[in-house]
Amino acid sequence: MAVNLVNVENVSKVYGTRALLDGVSLGVSEGDRIGVVGRNGDGKTTLIRMLAKLEESDTGRVTHSGGLRLGVLTQHDSLDPTATVRHEVIRDMADHEWAGNAKIRDVLTGLFGGLDMPGFPQGLDTVIGPLSGGERRRIALAKLLIDEQDLIVLDEPTNHLDVEGIAWLAKHLRERRSALVCVTHDRWFLDQVCTRMWDVQRGDVYEYEGGYSDYVFARAERERIAATEETKRQNLVRKELAWLRRGAPARTSKPRFRVEAANELIKDVPPPRDSSELMKFASSRLGKSVFDLEDVTVQAGPKVLLKHVTWHLGPGDRIGLVGVNGAGKTSLLRAMADAALTQGEAQPAGGRIAVGKTVKLAYLSQEVGELDPNLRVLEAVQRVRERVDLGKGREMTAGQLCETFGFNKEKQWTPVGDLSGGERRRLQLLRLLMDEPNVLFLDEPTNDLDIETLTQLEDVLDGWPGSMIVISHDRFFVERTTDRVFALLGDATLRMLPRGIDEYLERRRKMEEAAAASAPAALKAVSEKNDKSEKSEKSAADQRAAKKELQKIERQLDKISEKETKLHAQIAENATDFAKVAELDAELRDLTGERDELELRWLELAEDA
Repeated sequence: MAVNLVNVENVSKVYGTRALLDGVSLGVSEGDRIGVVGRNGDGKTTLIRMLAKLEESDTGRVTHSGGLRLGVLTQHDSLDPTATVRHEVIRDMADHEWAGNAKIRDVLTGLFGGLDMPGFPQGLDTVIGPLSGGERRRIALAKLLIDEQDLIVLDEPTNHLDVEGIAWLAKHLRERRSALVCVTHDRWFLDQVCTRMWDVQRGDVYEYEGGYSDYVFARAERERIAATEETKRQNLVRKELAWLRRGAPARTSKPRFRVEAANELIKDVPPPRDSSELMKFASSRLGKSVFDLEDVTVQAGPKVLLKHVTWHLGPGDRIGLVGVNGAGKTSLLRAMADAALTQGEAQPAGGRIAVGKTVKLAYLSQEVGELDPNLRVLEAVQRVRERVDLGKGREMTAGQLCETFGFNKEKQWTPVGDLSGGERRRLQLLRLLMDEPNVLFLDEPTNDLDIETLTQLEDVLDGWPGSMIVISHDRFFVERTTDRVFALLGDATLRMLPRGIDEYLERRRKMEEAAAASAPAALKAVSEKNDKSEKSEKSAADQRAAKKELQKIERQLDKISEKETKLHAQIAENATDFAKVAELDAELRDLTGERDELELRWLELAEDA
């Protein structure tokens, strides 16, 4: 029987005149993996802060089991700005000590791209103070994950991580034994990691079994039966459910409900997009030419990001753009935007970008544009346009579009200066769409948006006729709103990926494996070069002995790798036999320890050889 770790009993919390939580009772047990969702401002962060005893409740109580080891990632870190990354993350452990720890190596590689922490000026010895908020947050996450905990509480852990980092974090959390409570708007991440969901709504918390896909179905079913939600919101949930059920089987990684029930619920819901109809409408608005890139080279200062790129963006194309940080995704969009805004006069470092004559571009950058803080929300939208044509005969007033984006009638009269970061982001998107563009560039549009707002944005984009490029680390959003994925893999090229983000992650994994495989060879080459250029302090006999032992270790490592592969296959075959799985898992851990020792010995011998 699972041990109870945290109890929340009849907890309430009021801010001003608003009750964020009203008589909430919950529990977290060993092995729980709980995702927390809800609209911004409904109390998700307040709930997990009280759960971790970082904030007091007005009524009720929160109790922790005796000796609970708790790790918490908040939205604001408590790192010492005068300390180095080494001091905060690995606590000044000796190099041979932490380098011999597989867990530390995995965390540093997964979050920073390597043990030498590329991108940080002095690697582990970089001082924290001057670093950006995103870099500090990754350091705080690494510090938490290196420790052992009974319960981990994470508030938006995927912020500032790229697609690879998010995939690594999901895998890492699945393999940990710690219980987990996690607030995030990343729906793919929720489906990969969580087995239960808490939905925070207007003071209450509703519990659901399963990951995000199961939650969408269960919530749609509950709202259909109880008829407690307004028709618009119910239709949005039903539409998203239709997308999930019609998508790849992997989307519903933990199905707990009958397929027949889901099919019955969505039988009258049309596909999210009528692609052929949208393509016709886009062609009529844009003509044949939108953007044509010929032999284009893009630079950021002296650094060449893309070389000799030839690419065509046609009418109605919906493109997802993914890639490693610093590969040039944003720089590519800016080069195309500059060409469009200057009618072809501004050109990249090399090649040419031709822009269609009818292109009307809207570019949502990562920075939230400044607006007069004294303007009301509705006034800020009406300054752009009173009504907007969404295509296919759909037309909305400024007020109606405000409501679609979560600004109710009362909120529409709030001064812009009083809006939160997420609300300003929504307002920026809304103003862009009100200007009736026929080409959209969206650079990280999901930043600061809650899941409900994301589904509303996706619904608007479903019927939007035009060409679109989306850069986002939110895998669910990219797959939901685009039809094709292109990738920048860090080698100055642009590639189309027929299998989308799965193919991107596979390619990146192979690149990393190739780099790792070449590292020992490179180390040997450096060692041999040094032996030729300097008089060796080791005798020829010692070198021969070291080389012989190195070869032996490499053969042992190959055998261990084969055994690990077989054990993983056996664990999968015996998934329902818990005793057998425990026995196989123990063997796997022993092999991992043996491999770590051999790798450390290999590094020691490399210099001698």
